[in-house]
Amino acid sequence: MWLVYALGSALFAGLTAILAKIGIENVKSNLATALRTCVVLAFSWLMVAIGGSWRAIGTITGRSLLFLILSGFATGASWLCYFRALQLGDVSKVTPIDKSSTVLTMLLAFFILGEALTWVSLAAMALIFAGTMLMIATGKPHGEEKKGDAKWLFWAVLSAVFAALTSILAKIGIENVDSTLGTAIRTIVVLIMAWGIVLAQGQHRQIGGINAKSWLFLVLSGFATGLSWLCYYRALKDGPASVVVPVDKLSIVVTVAFSALFLKERLSRRALAGLALIVAGTLLMVFFS
Repeated sequence: MWLVYALGSALFAGLTAILAKIGIENVKSNLATALRTCVVLAFSWLMVAIGGSWRAIGTITGRSLLFLILSGFATGASWLCYFRALQLGDVSKVTPIDKSSTVLTMLLAFFILGEALTWVSLAAMALIFAGTMLMIATGKPHGEEKKGDAKWLFWAVLSAVFAALTSILAKIGIENVDSTLGTAIRTIVVLIMAWGIVLAQGQHRQIGGINAKSWLFLVLSGFATGLSWLCYYRALKDGPASVVVPVDKLSIVVTVAFSALFLKERLSRRALAGLALIVAGTLLMVFFS
């Protein structure tokens, strides 16, 4: 069943990207993230209440609670580092490094969780990494990149490391905890960090200027995120992180399909080749690991 949940996570994550793209058209991305996290928090705790898992709060060990909180902080830290890197460097350089968190997660799963690292998984990692590079490369002409301090590289690497740590820490944290309850607890930490960023940047003053359309799609994207997180951490609880994480990244396929259908976006041949590599690497992990 963990594979079904992982695929569900990919589906809802793909929907999240489309809904959020429409919702943040006239809203700062950090503010939109903070508002969406409020919806995720409400949704996740509603699921906790319906499922009755809130009764298990008192049974959560200090170790599990610690790793759940750490995974929440890792998520927030990844966002902070990512946006700092974007301030200092080119998107075309920062984003590929940030997306390498998929491969980092698989490596950390081997070193920290003791999950097997075979020739098959190594080949899958190579395919996923190569596909990700093709998918997110902008192909900007030489000389158009920003000139400046190379500090962006430091922040971009940290962003990828924290994103990978998020999955590993959460995997440890929900080992003996209901995944729905674990997701709800993590979301509290993420919410605090998201609003901390918004308040620090003064973006909360823009809430009154958000139109009805943006509110609708931000709320819908929040629900999609909540469903994706619930499926993801349920899959992570029972399945190997080195497989669950790549399957979750298949949300790219869903995003591409819906963007072509609703947003009339088209991929270049390079991006399509990258997408094919990512799918091939993921299927290799699922069926041959």
